[in-house]
Amino acid sequence: MAENRKEKFASTYTVDNFNSTAELANNECNIPVSGADIITDKVYVPYDHRNVEHPNTFSGALMHICKSSLGTGILAIPSAVKAAGIIVGVVGTVLTGILCTHTIHLLIFASQEICKKAKLPMLGFAETAHAVFKYGPRHIQPFANFAKNFVDFCLLLTYCSGNAVYVVFITGNIQKVVNYYQESVADWPLQYYMLILLVPLTLCCQVRQLKHLVPFSIIANVTMVTAFLITLYYMFSGIGDIDMEERKLFNDISQFPLFFSTVIFAMEGIGTMLPIENTMIKQQFIGCPGVLNFAMAFVVTLYTLIGLFGYLRFGDKVSSNVIENLPTDEIAAQVARLCVATAVFFTFMLQFYVPCEITWRKVSSKIPKNYHNIAQIVMRTLLVLFITAIGAAVPKLDVIIGLVGSICLSTLGLFIPAAIDLTLNLGENGDFGVMKWRLWKDILIAILSWFALFSGSYYAIKELIEG
Repeated sequence: MAENRKEKFASTYTVDNFNSTAELANNECNIPVSGADIITDKVYVPYDHRNVEHPNTFSGALMHICKSSLGTGILAIPSAVKAAGIIVGVVGTVLTGILCTHTIHLLIFASQEICKKAKLPMLGFAETAHAVFKYGPRHIQPFANFAKNFVDFCLLLTYCSGNAVYVVFITGNIQKVVNYYQESVADWPLQYYMLILLVPLTLCCQVRQLKHLVPFSIIANVTMVTAFLITLYYMFSGIGDIDMEERKLFNDISQFPLFFSTVIFAMEGIGTMLPIENTMIKQQFIGCPGVLNFAMAFVVTLYTLIGLFGYLRFGDKVSSNVIENLPTDEIAAQVARLCVATAVFFTFMLQFYVPCEITWRKVSSKIPKNYHNIAQIVMRTLLVLFITAIGAAVPKLDVIIGLVGSICLSTLGLFIPAAIDLTLNLGENGDFGVMKWRLWKDILIAILSWFALFSGSYYAIKELIEG
């Protein structure tokens, strides 16, 4: 039986109480590369060797994927549709969702294939990139460590800048409510609120164990759902009075990079996928029917509908945070703003786990063990200061979303999976298919990632300078 074949492995592989995009930095492993380390008498099935204390079922993994993909980015989708126009916005959102789903497939498949070769039950994102190069052709093997460090760097950059978006979200919504009740502070800049926010953020980010963050996740879920439902109420309440002639079916092509980078920011959750898949003991994550396909079909459909109806309702006045379009003088709208601020505040700690773990893994060996506790406190405090400084430097939400989507998530979610798949198929058993269609497809994905990187960054920086 499968239970009798399961092997013990390091506890760092076990992902207990998965709550957000958090558990992806802690999958260290030693990858065997010599012939003596590899047993070839039968096919190694990673799922038969996973010793997971709380394994995920199909439905559990489905909830986790939906939860990790349905974040604050959904509030920016109506502004993305405004940038592209209704036709391009709707079709582009669907196609971008399919593209993101496909790149997740590439990463999960590569991880599973490498696990079979390395005789390991599971691998993390950076370790998968390292192993793919290590098992590749001899001339690319020296780049294995670079690939691992590059993925770690991209994860660190992505989650630090993503948390900076959270800081702007939190303070922006609090500022709206405070200004309504206290007109005397209406001239306070957003940075003042960020300074005030530093204190509770720094204290809460000292929590080091994921299991202690579970209550934060529960609060974040409840408040986010509440804010989302109130926003939907306002979104549909006046949609019958709109004038369709004022809505654009197509927009200026120069706005498409902003649309693309915003949708990638909102929808891309590739950093969470391997931690979720690693908690499953049945091969149900990818394939047809697979939990990933079910979850992403729901996510893409919801994002498309929110983007369409949000733009139809508010038109060109739609904000990069659609909650800002709600009336400031109504209690329900104020509750929605405070709820989304609370949800994002408690989600911050879960997202913060990622850059914190990566940074600590890099520096802990250089610090004496008797100073580890104080070093953790200092490191976490400095990281919070750094993230808040990013938000203070770029307080315009649409600009920072565009920058994060174009620079960080286009690289992490598009380019790296394509590069991993291409490298995997360069090996002895690789197969690019008829007329090497997989090769051309990976090259196309890489080109799209570069398009998002350069054009999205250009227009975001241009808007920042002109604004």
